[in-house]
Amino acid sequence: MKRLALICATLLFPASVMAQATVVLPGEVRTYVLEQKSPSVAVEGEIVVGQPLPETVEIHTIPDQPDFAYAVVNERRVVVNPSTRVVVEVLE
Repeated sequence: MKRLALICATLLFPASVMAQATVVLPGEVRTYVLEQKSPSVAVEGEIVVGQPLPETVEIHTIPDQPDFAYAVVNERRVVVNPSTRVVVEVLE
């Protein structure tokens, strides 16, 4: 019975939700992104952690931080994984 419940739970939740891991953003990345004067790009819809940015959004590299890049979308600064374009954090 437990096995059946586990199988049902697994089928009900998308794999992307189950696979998301918490990313610890280094303080210097946060500081760098907040200090940049990059223009904002307007995009339809909400920017969501765990989802990729559209290809039309230009992402900017962060010096000495190959695992992170950023963009300014809908007047919000977002940190992304540069290889996948997936949003890691939305800075407030």
